Amino acid sequence: TNTQAQSHVTDCTNPRNSKYYVVVVQYTARFNAEMVKNFLYSINGGEVPKKKFSLRLALEETSATLTGYEHNAVRCIGMKTEIPVILDEAIGKLSPDFFWLGGGEVDLKMGIRTTEFIDFFKPFIVKCTS
Repeated sequence: TNTQAQSHVTDCTNPRNSKYYVVVVQYTARFNAEMVKNFLYSINGGEVPKKKFSLRLALEETSATLTGYEHNAVRCIGMKTEIPVILDEAIGKLSPDFFWLGGGEVDLKMGIRTTEFIDFFKPFIVKCTS
C-alpha cells in the first residue's frame, strides 16, 4: 500500500502511480521500500514528489479484498484486482530460470519459469532487496 499516495490515487489504474503494488522478492531477501520509492519517483519523471511514495504491507483485510487470497497465500495469478507487479531483479537473474511463489493457499506453492512470469505479468523489474 502506498500510504502517502496523492488523494486522487485510490486504485491501480495507473501502474506508474498506483495505490497498491504486488512485490515479488525471494523469501530469504530483505525488502527495501526505499529502493522501490526511488524507482517509482524516477518512472514518474519527478512529477510526483518522493514524499508521496511510502510503501507498507497492506492490511490483511485490504489484501484479501484486492487479491482474493488470505495472508501468506497471495499470488499474482487469479487476483480479484489487476495490481501492478514489481519483481526483484535478483529473481530475474536466477539460474536455473525458475522460482517458487505463493500458490493461493497457505501451504501451497507454485513453481514457474522466470521468463514465463515476466512475459505474462510484464512486471517492473527493480532492485528492491538488500
